Amino acid sequence: MDAFYASIRHANIFCAGINCALGCEEMGPYVERMSGLSEYYTSCYPNAGLPNAMGGYDETPEEMSTTLGRYAENGWLNIVGGCCGTTPAHIKAMSDTLKTIKPRPKGKIHHIMTLAGLEPVRFTPEIVFANVGERCNLSGSIAFKRLIKEGNYEAGLAVARKQVEEGAMIIDVNMDDGLIDGVVAMTKFINLLASDPDVARAPLMIDSSKFHVIEAGLKCTQGKAIVNSISLKVGEAEFLEQAKIIRRYGAAVVCMAFDEDGQAADYENKIRICKRTYDLLMTIDFPPEDIIFDPNVLTICTGMEEHNNYGVDLLRASQWIKENLPYAKVSGGLSNLSFSFRGLEKIRMAMHSAFLNHAIQNRWMDMAIVNAGALPVYTDIDPKLLGLVEDAIFNRNSDASEALVTYAEELKSTGMGGADAKEVKVDEWRSRTVEARLQHALVKGIVEFIDNDVEEARTCGKFARPLEIIEGPLMDLSLIHI
Repeated sequence: MDAFYASIRHANIFCAGINCALGCEEMGPYVERMSGLSEYYTSCYPNAGLPNAMGGYDETPEEMSTTLGRYAENGWLNIVGGCCGTTPAHIKAMSDTLKTIKPRPKGKIHHIMTLAGLEPVRFTPEIVFANVGERCNLSGSIAFKRLIKEGNYEAGLAVARKQVEEGAMIIDVNMDDGLIDGVVAMTKFINLLASDPDVARAPLMIDSSKFHVIEAGLKCTQGKAIVNSISLKVGEAEFLEQAKIIRRYGAAVVCMAFDEDGQAADYENKIRICKRTYDLLMTIDFPPEDIIFDPNVLTICTGMEEHNNYGVDLLRASQWIKENLPYAKVSGGLSNLSFSFRGLEKIRMAMHSAFLNHAIQNRWMDMAIVNAGALPVYTDIDPKLLGLVEDAIFNRNSDASEALVTYAEELKSTGMGGADAKEVKVDEWRSRTVEARLQHALVKGIVEFIDNDVEEARTCGKFARPLEIIEGPLMDLSLIHI
């Protein structure tokens, strides 16, 4: 119900309600929830009970009107009517019962950003931070890029599924590449994501530097997504036109700290551009809670002194946005921060974890694009590395960047810290019996291991014929799910 309402909320609707499907009594929990969600009026058009064995409906006018009267007394309803199986007698009974009951007051506008796939992600005060999975991004993942170039979208789906399993609350999808048709790839992949319930429950971040690719993604995205991103570098008129289109599709929007003169690098320009952007969006009544600023995550430890304060400026700008632009959110792609240490994942992940620990504790960032499964726990980071990383991020002394670079060189010389040093993580389900592995893969739609597992089942001696694999563990699984 929450995901449904988030998907339609932008449409300037008159009334939100439910009808058909269930009998009046069975609708109760859903009517109550809709009444609590709706900022508009609410309605209920129930069937006259559930269909009986002959396809008829048995709920009498008196039974229906009594139940609806109870809902109205609870303050849940503005409009009522009848659907399947109801007759003029049902409608008259409703009218007689409800005409003296005061209708529900129209709902009040709230400023809680709610994203949705099949399930909602509501940014209430209790939601401190949301991980945005970064691996379905051609610009950020060589492995994913290879899969899409090969047309292996099923394996790409497995990448998305793994991110959700590892804690990503939102999935970033980016198909920007000179050798790939972004519109075709974005459309095909998002439609595929919608076919997998485990992935489809998570909201999407439609990510592209090309607005026509963004719009192609929005056209086939269920629920309520985030657009990443637009900015003032295209000029005010085009920026506002893009924002109106995004609003028409009901999406939230990431706004980069860019303007006609380029990218904001220091604190003063970050807050200047973000304030100007926010004020412009207010002129078209863009919901402030659906505005997400990316104040530009820039690379530190580059060897250039003017870059050493980029981490501090980002945190200060994020704090200013949260304190001065009501209901606005802050996001960013953290991989840029550590780009000087590409290939040294131990250092990069420590930098991301340390930065997020500070930003989240102070509630200056609401979300970030990260590899959720690779981030180390802050307290598990080696104390020496943590000290060096935090000195560099917060620019605590003039030698902080150089000290971290020196540590990186030492790490590189030992062969530690790179991709080869990463611990190989084996999913728990892969240690189960072959029958259990086949069942898990079937339920989750995982195709990566299917050939090997089927061959193991066929030759393990437990099954006399291949058909017994289907009639045994797979049929047992079907019966359980039925």
